[in-house]
Amino acid sequence: MNPFRPERARLRHEVRATVRLALPLIAAQLAAVGSNVIDAVLAGHVSAHVLGAVAVGASIWSLAIVCGIGMMMAVPPSVAQLDGAGRRHEVGAVFHQALWLALGMGALLWFAVRHAEPLIELIGVTASLRHDVQRFLLAISWGAPALTCYFALRGLSEGLSMTRPSMYFSLGGLVLLVPLGYVLMFGKLGIPPQGAHGCGVATAIVLWLELLAFGIYVIFRRNYRGLGLFERFEWPDLHRIGQLVHIGAPMAVTLLAEAGLFVATALIIATLGEDVIASHQVAINIASLFFMIPLGLAMAITVRVGNAVGRGDEQGVRYAGFCGIGLTLGTQLLSAALMLSLPHFIASLYTHDNRVIALAAQLIMLAGLFQFSDGVQVAANGALRGLKDTRVPMAITLFSYWVVGMPVGWWLAFHHGMGARGMWVGLIAGLSVAAVMLFVRFWRSAWKQRWRAAAMTAVARPVTLDA
Repeated sequence: MNPFRPERARLRHEVRATVRLALPLIAAQLAAVGSNVIDAVLAGHVSAHVLGAVAVGASIWSLAIVCGIGMMMAVPPSVAQLDGAGRRHEVGAVFHQALWLALGMGALLWFAVRHAEPLIELIGVTASLRHDVQRFLLAISWGAPALTCYFALRGLSEGLSMTRPSMYFSLGGLVLLVPLGYVLMFGKLGIPPQGAHGCGVATAIVLWLELLAFGIYVIFRRNYRGLGLFERFEWPDLHRIGQLVHIGAPMAVTLLAEAGLFVATALIIATLGEDVIASHQVAINIASLFFMIPLGLAMAITVRVGNAVGRGDEQGVRYAGFCGIGLTLGTQLLSAALMLSLPHFIASLYTHDNRVIALAAQLIMLAGLFQFSDGVQVAANGALRGLKDTRVPMAITLFSYWVVGMPVGWWLAFHHGMGARGMWVGLIAGLSVAAVMLFVRFWRSAWKQRWRAAAMTAVARPVTLDA
């Protein structure tokens, strides 16, 4: 094993490369958040009833998004490893099977979203809202195949270290959503008002337009030539699709576990009163907005680590992983400083209710404290994805969030009288355990070179890292 002695020049190169990849991805993630904001703002201006229906429907739709994106997260490291290994001509074969997987996943999500009545009843949606929630879901479900295929194209581009297209088309979709949603929801240009249904239709149309634009871009852009993308037609290869599922399914479960933790926390806090849930909503909105920065960095880290694995560059794996994690910590330091120094000011941007501001400020300070653990866990997870190590991180995430985070939060909230603050301390506990365990996992993998087999086979077969 060669000793790892960081060189300043290489550190600078790695930081620049990671930032160059990450900035467009951060912009793309912020655009996704912006889409949710636009839907909520337009719905709120129609009526409180429509806003409620869109809020519930969007929560259910978000579960489908998480599953689809998680599964397609298998594409970037697979492509990046081939690119690093100098086997770009094999990328097309992987992409073809990724498209088949995306189509199958899209059809599955289409069916699930259209038959979400049991979940709607489980959530306890009022009878007056139920009809509009179902109409919203029926409309937006048509966007599911476009969503998964879009992320197959996005994964292809990101794996080739081309992240700007993701930014272009995400921002373009955001721009289109405003007029389209306005026309359909309010009923303009001779179209009758569609309300929540119009919101779902607008989002589905934008998803298909984004996919179409991205597909045309890939077909005509020179950067994608020589990859074997369109030279021949390939039928589904269950073995190769299985390799992608082997990597992507644990990621889908991981994202669901994390999303489920935050949804469950919100539902529990909702039992504590209107002011409390309003305060929680303010704090979680701020935390989610700032989370887009480490999330974009984590996606870039996946590509950098995967590329180094493909090259068989053991030092490159360490530089990519540890520089990325260090860079993420730096950005989180800034986020934490802002939240810890200006909690009341931030809360006052959302509401003028003094009681809500007072509690929200406390929760924002707690959000500032978990910026570090949240940044490390998402960055370390990104580095492990670059190694195609997803099953053990899935187990770590499930343990950290649901065996540590949720019980600790529940105990502090209801048995220690801390209320919403107790649930947030539980979030901090779960994220901190995940951060430590995932970082140690990558540390051991990077030093023991358990990724080495991937450099020899790239995506010929999945790399197993269960030790």
